[in-house]
Amino acid sequence: MNAPAPFPGFPPHTLSFLHQLAQNNEREWFQAHRADYESGVLEPALDFISAMEAPLAKISPRFMCIPKRVGGSLLRIYRDTRFARDKRPYKTNIGIHFRHEDFADIHGPGLYFHVGLDECFVGGGIWHPERPVLDKIRQHIIDKPKQWASVRKVLTALPGSSFFGESVRRTPPGCPPDHPWLEDLKRKDFVIARPFEAGLLHEADLHALVVETYATMKPFMKFLCDSQGARF
Repeated sequence: MNAPAPFPGFPPHTLSFLHQLAQNNEREWFQAHRADYESGVLEPALDFISAMEAPLAKISPRFMCIPKRVGGSLLRIYRDTRFARDKRPYKTNIGIHFRHEDFADIHGPGLYFHVGLDECFVGGGIWHPERPVLDKIRQHIIDKPKQWASVRKVLTALPGSSFFGESVRRTPPGCPPDHPWLEDLKRKDFVIARPFEAGLLHEADLHALVVETYATMKPFMKFLCDSQGARF
């Protein structure tokens, strides 16, 4: 089997399509411009996922690269409006999630790639984990504070990166109020995000940046997997 060609970057009209969609977020407009969506978003995103398969397998074989139009690593562009006040039918971003093989959705350990109109970032972690998953992460930090201190060095190894998500104000139940990493124990999301300039989206260097970021995040991702008893 031939190796996939290097990913050249997203085409010039990717961001312009997302901007236009934000101004015309309705089904009639989207259907009339479906060819632009296919060429500017869908097809290059699937090519990007395919190009990530080999390097990601070297980082960890547990995170899946699935270049499928539906049910793969590319998140749906269709919004779930059933219980939302905002009835706009489409997302105005590109979301890619390389999820861990033992978890069914984005609420388990995963690696992210996000292109939005307000920000672009590469990241990894666990977003909005269910309470049992969150409790295990917190307990793992409580049990292994020195290891967590080492894991957190990922933030300094990735320029511009930071924790992303929400935190609670009070000490969570079961967490020592004098723990050295109390502020981390208060986190509701355990995600590290590394932003990048939107212009990089169209360059071949994008692929190398993503691979480097995921490789550097290995200790963080392994810590999260270990907290859940999942293989890395």
